[in-house]
Amino acid sequence: MPDAKFAKPWRGIPREEISWNPIVDEDDCIGCGTCVTGCGRSVYRFDFEAKKAVVVDPLNCMVGCMTCANTCPTSAIGFPSLEAIMDLQAEPTVHQVIEDDLLTRRDVFEIRRHRPSPDRIVQLVVAGIQRVGGRNMVVVLRPASDEKDALCQFTPGQYVELWVPDGDYLSRAYSIGGAPRDDGSLEVHLRRVPEGRFSEYAFDRMRQGDVLRARGPLGAFRVSSPVDVPLLFVARGTGFAPIKAMIEQQLLLTADRDIALFWGVTDSEDFYAMDALSSWTRSDTRFTAMLTARNVGGGFRAPGGIDLEVGTVYDAIERSALALLGRDAYVAGPRKTVNRVVGALKEKGLDPGRISVDTYGD
Repeated sequence: MPDAKFAKPWRGIPREEISWNPIVDEDDCIGCGTCVTGCGRSVYRFDFEAKKAVVVDPLNCMVGCMTCANTCPTSAIGFPSLEAIMDLQAEPTVHQVIEDDLLTRRDVFEIRRHRPSPDRIVQLVVAGIQRVGGRNMVVVLRPASDEKDALCQFTPGQYVELWVPDGDYLSRAYSIGGAPRDDGSLEVHLRRVPEGRFSEYAFDRMRQGDVLRARGPLGAFRVSSPVDVPLLFVARGTGFAPIKAMIEQQLLLTADRDIALFWGVTDSEDFYAMDALSSWTRSDTRFTAMLTARNVGGGFRAPGGIDLEVGTVYDAIERSALALLGRDAYVAGPRKTVNRVVGALKEKGLDPGRISVDTYGD
């Protein structure tokens, strides 16, 4: 019988609803007993006559643990794909259970370390809010008057962490959606996440003039390619934020650089910054762009010179006649999409070592 202390809900989800436990291949099992004696949760028992390990209490298994498989000398133990667990962890309700547990037991988990200057906390004022369809928002933030230069030195591709005002929640990370500006302002691109704590504040309560605590710039996602190397940028949804920042920077530094962009969304109403794309196309004859949407509304028209396909961004890459060999690729968006895009690029012959990624939960 499952042990109640092991088979309790995981991150608020009943354990019996989560398919996670070892499976033993009896043909490969040599009966060494490593898994049986090494598991501290009594998932296994041992058949002494057959000299085989047997999974008896699968619900005792710790979700995500694969120690027994990793230590099995004959690789006789298998588990379901970790993708299912990663999908669960991306759910706002699951993330919130983890967050609440951290905050509740802060006295147990907290460690205080010296923070380098880039991690210092600054005050940003909400200077502008642009809603895009029902799911996206572009927010312009400017440093408080005494902190004008606080974030001016960020590198396109980096992100900032933002806190909900007057809340005890942990910060949320958002990529900066543009190259550095003289006035020190920056923009972040938000998507509505049902039950997301910062998302609910931003879409339901954020007002111009709100003051947010912020930390940054952070992150190592940036263009590191030599100036003569052609570039490929791929974005999904608001993963366009760091990509937009990178492209703006590259067009400022090397106006004639060979740059190709693929940007995919669910519905065409989710597209934004079309003026920027149109400007890039007009000002740089070597800039090309492909937009993709699973659903295209009747009133949407892509800017002149920019192609539009119905479908996914990775399907568009697979169908594209664009020469990828010799390019460096920068990919940003939800984890699943980024993985599919990377797979498509590899299938097209692009060297994995030339692909840089930035992901967030689905």
